[in-house]
Amino acid sequence: MIFNHEIETMARKDMQKIQLERLQQTVKHAYKNVPFHKEAFDRAGIAPEDIQSLEDMQRLPFMKKTDLRENYPFGLFAVGTDQIVRIHGSSGTKGKPTVVGYTKKDIENWAEIVARALCCAGGNPGDIFHNAYGYGLFTGGLGLHYGIEHMGAVAVPVSGGNTPRQITLIQDFQPRGIAGTPSYVLNIVEEMKRMGLNPRETSLRYGIFGAEPWSEEMRVQLEQALNIKAVDIYGLSEVMGPGVSIECHEAQDGLHIAEDHFLAEIVDPKTGEALPYGQEGELVFTSLTKEAFPVIRYRTGDIASLHPEKCTCGRTTARMSRIKGRVDDMLIIRGVNVFPTEIESVLLGFKQLAPHYQVVIERDGALDRFEVHCEVTDEFIGQTGKLEESDAAAGLMKSIGHEMKNALGVSVVLRVNEPNTIPRSDGKAIRIVDNRSKTVLA
Repeated sequence: MIFNHEIETMARKDMQKIQLERLQQTVKHAYKNVPFHKEAFDRAGIAPEDIQSLEDMQRLPFMKKTDLRENYPFGLFAVGTDQIVRIHGSSGTKGKPTVVGYTKKDIENWAEIVARALCCAGGNPGDIFHNAYGYGLFTGGLGLHYGIEHMGAVAVPVSGGNTPRQITLIQDFQPRGIAGTPSYVLNIVEEMKRMGLNPRETSLRYGIFGAEPWSEEMRVQLEQALNIKAVDIYGLSEVMGPGVSIECHEAQDGLHIAEDHFLAEIVDPKTGEALPYGQEGELVFTSLTKEAFPVIRYRTGDIASLHPEKCTCGRTTARMSRIKGRVDDMLIIRGVNVFPTEIESVLLGFKQLAPHYQVVIERDGALDRFEVHCEVTDEFIGQTGKLEESDAAAGLMKSIGHEMKNALGVSVVLRVNEPNTIPRSDGKAIRIVDNRSKTVLA
């Protein structure tokens, strides 16, 4: 059993003592071995020995994703390549990719962290686990893989794509767990139904979903469609990869942070000022045990809140809320701030709609026009006929528009389409299509 009772049920004062000791070590390590950190600390007028409490951390400068790109490829590594055993990186679709490195000890720690996360999600040694996260430079596939093996489960490294093969392997291997982006696993569900299969009759009992923000309504869809317990996992390559935090299967009420390895803060996205527990803002992480690539107050761009209360599952590690969205994904529609997950919550409240949508931004003269594109289910078309000839479709559009206005406080242009018209993805779903400059945002 990978549930680490000593760590995961530790009193907060004892956890904070561990965190301070490891923070001091990390700051010294980064200052000594990474010129970027030494220069940033010197500019801020702070030295490693000045960190005498966890509160002192707020004096340290932030790291941003642009810092990774500006120091591409290995400028932020704290050890030589003779000590690096693996490199991961982003796709680089918005410029140079972000590159991170791992020592042998980093990989071992990561495997243990993920194994603990899998146990938290309901996994057990001996489980067969279907891993539909992509393998390669993306941390999702290999990050989960090593944790699955460390837990003593059987890893099926199927990766993403080739959905019919995914279904065959689920039928033949009888896995108990599955991992992937929620949007892609819903693609698997759709394909099962087209093949005349009942997704609720598989061997699956729990699913671990992440790599994209998803709503509580999508959780309901996944659980009902597959007859599983669906939990949210969080991580990003800059900090480590998947496993930084995860929901417990008992409560599904916030994601337990691996606090012995990561120190979390919430700050105001505009001012950088630290915010109190329970208040929503930008999530910031500091690594406490990473050797190759220590991160100090890394601004993730993700919007969440922190909660230190003991969970009903018995774990005392602080929890973060599910990610509401990203700072740069926030849409301002006629002065109202809207996140795609808020749109998703409304759409998935209608059983007539498939769980796929996109927000399309068009330039309309000097103004921006926001359109929400969604699609009806095959069952709806089978019952009502073509959309343009259906009174039921007109009534559905009116109801969706009404609920959208109530939930968001603003009207949007709604496009309800035939089934299978929204593009599907083998990985992260593309939720925002910005046609103003012909760029696509993931």
